[in-house]
Amino acid sequence: MCAVDELKMKYPSANAWQFGDSPELANELADLIIKGIKTASCGSFATYQQEEYAPRIGSYNIILDSQDVPVCVIRLVSMRLVRFCDVTADFARKEGEGDLSLEYWQNEHQKFFTREGYFSDEMELIAEEFEVVEVL
Repeated sequence: MCAVDELKMKYPSANAWQFGDSPELANELADLIIKGIKTASCGSFATYQQEEYAPRIGSYNIILDSQDVPVCVIRLVSMRLVRFCDVTADFARKEGEGDLSLEYWQNEHQKFFTREGYFSDEMELIAEEFEVVEVL
């Protein structure tokens, strides 16, 4: 396993972080990325506006498991602004979670955004697609 500091030497502007909002989800989503099932993610636009290091197309990210161990490096290949109610079945499938359906995606993401503090069918999301560049 590589240490985050070593990886940041190879990918100088990369941020290191976990997906999800629990240790279990961090591990599950990292595993889906490594397997090539999860190739997309999203977050609320409001949250993105508050981030110190907002993602950019072409940026690298070091994905950590629940123990803060790097498991892979991804590169952001696309970003777009979309309302929650306009997310497509294709994008839900690329998120790679559950049964890959839009219905599952809507249910789980409504719960996630509610836990984060705000949910609305009209809320704006940043929809991201990425590719795995290195599995550690």
